[in-house]
Amino acid sequence: MVFKMEAKINYPVISEKAVNMIETQNKITFIVTKDATKPEVKKAVEDRYKVKVEKVNILKDMKGRKKAIVKLTKEFKASELASKIGMI
Repeated sequence: MVFKMEAKINYPVISEKAVNMIETQNKITFIVTKDATKPEVKKAVEDRYKVKVEKVNILKDMKGRKKAIVKLTKEFKASELASKIGMI
């Protein structure tokens, strides 16, 4: 059985809290598909944006969306990625 890796990332979150995490914790937040898992999100972020991911946390927000908070490794800056994708 072969699993096809589809794009699990919908769009980045642009809120005051998300931007603060970019600047202070080297984390960037994305809204992901409802069936996305941590390993799938990690691979999708690494493949799409050419960065290395240290850790992924997934949670559901009050609007019923699934959020992935992605911490990048020290050699990559979340602020650079955010400006590259047009967040800040």
